Amino acid sequence: MANKGAFYLFLIGTLSSLVLFLGLTWDTHRQVDALTNAEKLDDQVVAGKRVWEKKNCNNCHTILGFGVYYAPDLTRVYQRIGENGIRLVVMEPERVYADSFRKMPNLGLTEQEVADLTAFLEWTGNIDNNEWPPQDRPGKRAERRLSAGFTLSAGAAAFQTNCMNCHAIGGAGGSIGPAFDNLGDKYRAEEIFRYSRDPRSIDPDSLMMPVTGVAEEDLRAIGGFLAGQKGGGNGN
Repeated sequence: MANKGAFYLFLIGTLSSLVLFLGLTWDTHRQVDALTNAEKLDDQVVAGKRVWEKKNCNNCHTILGFGVYYAPDLTRVYQRIGENGIRLVVMEPERVYADSFRKMPNLGLTEQEVADLTAFLEWTGNIDNNEWPPQDRPGKRAERRLSAGFTLSAGAAAFQTNCMNCHAIGGAGGSIGPAFDNLGDKYRAEEIFRYSRDPRSIDPDSLMMPVTGVAEEDLRAIGGFLAGQKGGGNGN
């Protein structure tokens, strides 16, 4: 290709890319209010953002991809662990992370500050950001452990959907709660079901909050699946 042809190709490509970039930028700004649910940006959400900044949460966490990568991204933390989970982690991190390699300081937040921070994280979690940054998902190792190479059972699938943000199996999953690799050595299926409904009826020292928003059928399937997790074996 002659120099003149190469120059025009470069020029056309650059201008086309610039027009596309500017068009997409304009389209994004046009939708900001709808994408961020701006009508729900109330005083408590603003107060929660101030708590986030006051306690320098970005020194360890990211939100919408911005911050430090020591601890998990919190863009979707409300969807992952809910209001009670956030409160427990913030108010009692030394207990929640007692057995975790990752530690979190007790920030000394008041009840009102926790409520405000939770409102901010709930609002942030509802921003339509096209799943960026990618959120925590169970890894391939856990998928192999759950399915043993076959289609997931109802219990394994329900566990993967509802539990793995806090609990791990096969070395992958959340670290807020204990790993469940050998849970069947300790509890039967019915006990696991009752535990999910009322944890302290089974273990008075449990930090877990009662599971809500999950159908009884799924909870019983999860109980059956976890009851099969014995001595590191696969209970698919």
